[in-house]
Amino acid sequence: QVQLVESGGGLVQAGVSLRLSCAASGRTFSRYAMGWFRQAPGKEREFVAAISWSGDMTYYADSVKVRFTISRDNAKNTLYLQINSLRPEDTAVYYCAADFLGTFSSDYISAGRYNYWGQGTQVTVSS
Repeated sequence: QVQLVESGGGLVQAGVSLRLSCAASGRTFSRYAMGWFRQAPGKEREFVAAISWSGDMTYYADSVKVRFTISRDNAKNTLYLQINSLRPEDTAVYYCAADFLGTFSSDYISAGRYNYWGQGTQVTVSS
């Protein structure tokens, strides 16, 4: 079992950068593949990025790969999402998710691949 708590969201103007964090507690963080998803008002939850347990492999949604960077610090049990040049269409609740000891692959773009979810952090971008 792992507990995930996101932070770093807020109300910001278009063009600025944000770094979201996801603090994990419980089982060994370094054994989890991790992902970020987001859900905008009235829309389904969508994949943003995923990272392997070691951090050496990543996947990104095509819509974000230029501006978003996923990373992790296993020593701090923390997952990050750096978002640059924020746009109003980035407005959403951002969730982190974890899967224990899975073999990292493109399957991790699917929400169903993850066993654990945080409560989300709201990011609102004004134009």
